[in-house]
Amino acid sequence: MGENFVEFLGYNPLSASIDVKVYEEYSDVDTLTKIKHQLEKRSEVKEVFFQESVIELVNKNLAKMGIIIFIFAGLLALIAIALLNNTVRLSIYSKRMNINTLKLIGATDNFITKPFLSKSILNGIIAGFSAIFLLAFLIYFAPAELTALVDLNSIGTLFFFILIFGIGINSITTFLAVRKYLRLDVDELYF
Repeated sequence: MGENFVEFLGYNPLSASIDVKVYEEYSDVDTLTKIKHQLEKRSEVKEVFFQESVIELVNKNLAKMGIIIFIFAGLLALIAIALLNNTVRLSIYSKRMNINTLKLIGATDNFITKPFLSKSILNGIIAGFSAIFLLAFLIYFAPAELTALVDLNSIGTLFFFILIFGIGINSITTFLAVRKYLRLDVDELYF
């Protein structure tokens, strides 16, 4: 109210206070209650306060958001796999005559499949590194509040799985599409 209460009262009625920030693994109500009881046992601590309802609400909302993001990511992954599968199948469909010609001159299935798989592995590596680069770019230019939540170990693991996922999906879809056209008879190539 614009008054200096120390001059008015002659003493400071407010106790010293310390704001404590806890790591994510200690952010549930049970753990914070244990920490509160341990701190209250100390003689220099007068009171420990945290809002249990707010913490419970935040944890519930984070769990709901996590489920929503997981479902959304799963749908996007399914769409990406379907698009990739169709693209690879169209690419191999355009080469079905070459595959049949190689079969007619006596090439083995493995000999025919190897170049397609090599190219798909290379495409998977390029796609994986492109995704890693874009994700690293987004993380680098993200606001400081978001980058504080990022764990470097989990980011490294994510980058590794992105690369493996890119190579794996490309290789599997290519292998299946080439095998399909290796099994077809000449009469079936035109339909």
